[in-house]
Amino acid sequence: MTTRRKSPVETEAIQPQMCSVDVRQHILRHVPFFAMLSEEDIGRINQSFREQGFEAGEPIYYAGDPAARLYVVAAGKVKQMRHSLTGQDVLLDILSEGDFFGSLSILGDETYPDTVLAQTGICALSIDSEGFREILQAYPPVALEVLNITGQRLRGAQEAVHQLSAYSVEQRLAYTLLKLMDKLGEAQEVGVLIQMPLSRDDLAAMTGATTETISRIMSQFQKAGWIKSGRQWVAIRDSEALREVAAGG
Repeated sequence: MTTRRKSPVETEAIQPQMCSVDVRQHILRHVPFFAMLSEEDIGRINQSFREQGFEAGEPIYYAGDPAARLYVVAAGKVKQMRHSLTGQDVLLDILSEGDFFGSLSILGDETYPDTVLAQTGICALSIDSEGFREILQAYPPVALEVLNITGQRLRGAQEAVHQLSAYSVEQRLAYTLLKLMDKLGEAQEVGVLIQMPLSRDDLAAMTGATTETISRIMSQFQKAGWIKSGRQWVAIRDSEALREVAAGG
């Protein structure tokens, strides 16, 4: 009888009360559009955010809901999804500590353009339109950064949807693995481990392919020695080979 290998991914139980004042301060300090502010300014901004906890798998909001809050991940990970014109649910990104998501009417969105689900248990910080407007009025440089970063996010989402028709599944999968490695990778004996539970269903949603197709290509990548994987985990062993595949080689 074979025993199932234990996943090397480190898991952590996330509780809302993990968002201590120090944690909140640290997380907000690393939000890109607050990076130019002083610790004293961050402390004042911190008072405008409230914390919320979500269980793994719980929806935070759906596409089409009123854009009422902007969120920052303080602990845990979330899935950001969008419904494409071809009728597929595309997993745009997996967000972790310090990443922001959501939108507000003052940022130009009356409704949320995407759906966000808790990938793990998470603690999030959130702010409404009134609170964020006060921050923008008090700190004009923040407004400029918000516009810049929001534009980058929009272009990234459009590129992800464009890839569904422009690139092969092998290219999309290699690109996705490299993106996750750069964002969540941790060097370990097994390779550069993508530090989150990652199923074949997740990879299928991120690449617009079927789970069966992803499983077949993952087996090919593993046989070639480019990756190593198990149940809900993936480690990258040859990133250059994956970059060649992603580029169409």
